[in-house]
Amino acid sequence: MRILFTSQGHTALVDPDAPVPRYLAFDFPAQETWQPAAVFSDGRRLLLLSMEARRDGPGKPFAEYYHHTPTHIWICDLEDDALSEVVIAPRLAAFQTPQLLLDDARMLVQVVRDEGGQIYNVSLDGTDARPITQLGEGLPYGFDLSPDGTRLAYHLASPQGYQIWTSDPFGQQRQLVAGHDDWLFFGPKWSPDGAWLAYQGCLYKGDPGHDWADLWIARPDGSQQRRLTSDQALWFAASYGPRERHGGGSNMPVWTPDGALIASCRTPGARVPWAYQPQRPDVDHFNRDFVPEQARGGAQIRRFDIDSGTSEALTEAAEGIWDFRQSASPDGKQLLFCRAPTGAAPTIWVAGAEGEQARPLTQGWRELGADHPRWL
Repeated sequence: MRILFTSQGHTALVDPDAPVPRYLAFDFPAQETWQPAAVFSDGRRLLLLSMEARRDGPGKPFAEYYHHTPTHIWICDLEDDALSEVVIAPRLAAFQTPQLLLDDARMLVQVVRDEGGQIYNVSLDGTDARPITQLGEGLPYGFDLSPDGTRLAYHLASPQGYQIWTSDPFGQQRQLVAGHDDWLFFGPKWSPDGAWLAYQGCLYKGDPGHDWADLWIARPDGSQQRRLTSDQALWFAASYGPRERHGGGSNMPVWTPDGALIASCRTPGARVPWAYQPQRPDVDHFNRDFVPEQARGGAQIRRFDIDSGTSEALTEAAEGIWDFRQSASPDGKQLLFCRAPTGAAPTIWVAGAEGEQARPLTQGWRELGADHPRWL
């Protein structure tokens, strides 16, 4: 099994048994970053997103300017490196990003314009684009498809807060799963049998940087809602890297093939080296200062049994070590994750299913850090 990851704007493949990464190189002008979005059913084609130079930055707030960044969606054949652009007839907006591959013919695309964001169910060439959300409802993302392909789960950043919803693939037959004024609910994931949804809940009023969250589960109709952790035990908004080269992004719990959950959990009293700054405008969707001297503890990968609510450690809890972006291999025999020491860029690691024989796999492009690993 090969592993996909990103590093310094590049997309790469690596074999755990022959860890020399293959970086995909594309000769198209003005594209500053490339990242994988999905894998087709044949296992040899990738759906990719590329972005031109970002339009936000100093003096140009993220919320007002980022969506003016031109993006492009591509299909790459890994056997012959053939690359073709999709969703171009016509383009839906300058900023359109793939959210979920529904099958080999259709996908969900997020479209953001000045008036707001929407999700469209669209054919790969861009025709037959059908909106599944409307302007004014808020911005939906974090999509996941049920194992039988009949239902979507997603969170909606709505005027009423971050909520968890399900619907059919065209946005009909909607069902509210979770929503509460005190909680920011985020990132639903279907269990392998389709019987449960797992998601995170952040007490955002006291945590504006969304550093921490609790692990929740519920039935897809919203019943049997249950919190599996307390005291905001999960590391939610991952932030890492040295002063001159930071990185981050939402850090999600995931299911294992046998129906357990694995998540990145903080050690008691942990504090990240990148401190969120709520008092100033957010111009880069990061808005943090590097204060490694204030950092405490770290994060480890834990496995949760949803029946008993108990958990076990898969990686050690160590001062200054932050483990995250965890996933189990499709056969359930290996664990994949990132590890970032305080103030350092992340390395991709692989281990046995119980965390045994853990070893580093790659430090990424020019050893500058690697992130977002996924099994191909």
